[in-house]
Amino acid sequence: MDSIYSDELITATELNRQPGRVLDKALQHPVTITRNDQSFALLRRENVAAFVKAAQRSKEIVELLSTAFRLLLKQKIVPEHPYSWLLVFDADELNELIDEVTQAYRLVDLDEQAWNELESLIHEWHESALAISNPELRAAFTENSDEEIALSPTEINKIA
Repeated sequence: MDSIYSDELITATELNRQPGRVLDKALQHPVTITRNDQSFALLRRENVAAFVKAAQRSKEIVELLSTAFRLLLKQKIVPEHPYSWLLVFDADELNELIDEVTQAYRLVDLDEQAWNELESLIHEWHESALAISNPELRAAFTENSDEEIALSPTEINKIA
């Protein structure tokens, strides 16, 4: 990902004199406008939206990983916690989740597809937690532990 800031500094006076030229530059890359001791970033609205979205998503990833680490340290979380579904996993599974999410997060930038893949990974872990916490599904897996069980999503929904 490129730096959010451009090496190009534009004074407020230059902006006032040539707003069209400055906006044309901002279409190509972010620019920094300076006035006295203040600096302002001028960049496309969709770039700002992507940065804000990335910050929000990153906060969620940090919360997920923090919760997994807390559980590994045998700390308690309340059932109302947004990631209480992690409680069904043992230490090895939590470590696997942490590794997978961390590796996927390292590949993320502002590309929407990379974020979607990370969200899909977390969704799969969440769905697994729901399946594990469902007594009927757990019983089916336990009873047939010697056999390979392949349930379609429709079958899982019928049981759930």
